[in-house]
Amino acid sequence: MNKILIVEDQFIEANSLRICLSKAGYAVCPIAASVDEALKIKTKEHPNLVLLDIRLQGKLNGIDLAKILRSENIAFIFLSANSSKEILNAAKATRPYGFLVKPFRNKDVLVAIEVALYLHQQNQEAILSKSDDADLKEIIGISPKMNAVLNNIKIVSNSSISVLITGESGTGKELVAQAIHRISARRSKPFIVVNCATLPANLVESELFGHEKGAFTGANEKRTGKFEQANEGTVFLDEIGELPQDMQVKLLRVLQEQEIDVIGGKKRKIDVRIIAATNSNLEDEVAAGRFRLDLYYRLFVFPIMLPPLRERKEDLVLLANHFLAFYSQKEKKPVVKLTDQVIQTMLNYPWPGNIRELENLMARSVLLTTNGIITDLHFPSFQKNSSGILPATETRTIEENERAYIVSILIKCNGKLQGAGGAAEMMDMNVSTLRSRMKKLGIEKTKYA
Repeated sequence: MNKILIVEDQFIEANSLRICLSKAGYAVCPIAASVDEALKIKTKEHPNLVLLDIRLQGKLNGIDLAKILRSENIAFIFLSANSSKEILNAAKATRPYGFLVKPFRNKDVLVAIEVALYLHQQNQEAILSKSDDADLKEIIGISPKMNAVLNNIKIVSNSSISVLITGESGTGKELVAQAIHRISARRSKPFIVVNCATLPANLVESELFGHEKGAFTGANEKRTGKFEQANEGTVFLDEIGELPQDMQVKLLRVLQEQEIDVIGGKKRKIDVRIIAATNSNLEDEVAAGRFRLDLYYRLFVFPIMLPPLRERKEDLVLLANHFLAFYSQKEKKPVVKLTDQVIQTMLNYPWPGNIRELENLMARSVLLTTNGIITDLHFPSFQKNSSGILPATETRTIEENERAYIVSILIKCNGKLQGAGGAAEMMDMNVSTLRSRMKKLGIEKTKYA
């Protein structure tokens, strides 16, 4: 029988949890109101899982205790009503097995515990097992950070819990989502992609959940929504941070109840696994009131952070050669090679556009070479000037990197966003997504026209 320790300094909430867990058949340790009490009980009772409030009595808080639990390989779930960015970041760094937002329902508590115990068991088994490279062959990388990503994909693939994939633009978030689906038990069912940034504002609900004929003006025929299309499969919600707030509430209900409310129709039960992705800092969005804290915690059950290319230089040449081989075959050219000087130049470059930029550069190089050897590469200029671009040697935030990349492309395109030769085409990005990112980063198109 799994044994659970509750660390909560509010007696009413702690006792309510104790009753809920006892009724569900769990063994419950004595309740702790401080870190010191929790450590004593932990040593004596040896719990399998800890439900951990962040704010506790005494000098130490729940995050301090979480670090100890992590070092001792004990699973834990945070209990919190705090949306402070600093606290969220500190909590994330301890790698919890979930968050529960106060006030919470007994059903949510029991589901979160079941998921956490399952993940912890899978994690232990994965540590002892070898990677099945054949299942993940499309994800290329040998660096420690990518090995961690591959391990996380394996751990989470056979469950149906929500996954949140974060990382800069161009790091391969959709590729990871596809890999999770491909090696899961849902592999034979649909994988439906939804770009939240490009959904028409007046049709978001209809696109996601569908509508009946005549449900509203212009609904001339029945429409099956993305969630129903993906039944028994996976929905990939890209750029989840761009989802309107009213739809965030409805998505939360889908996650909680596993049912959709079709416009003009009846509620329908669905069996869908949700994988979300974002290149935004959702903690900032929560703190600014633009993203719901309860939805954030619901999606943050199993986070996967994709490193930018500049932080996985061990993979750079491997990726470059992969793209060179692909485009050499596609263009029916001899296999193209890179000179040592070009490789060194690539290693020194910051890659603000990440893998997408590398792929586009390799595709262009294959087209331009005449003798199968690449001796030169044409990178965007990152000299600091009135455009606001930062030198490649400076340390930049994710937002600064993305801004510099978009600005450099806009300069090349003379401010043209769409159509042939436009910035959206060059960055392999939907023009609506590009406009959304420019607005968020404070980039004015008129400055580069």
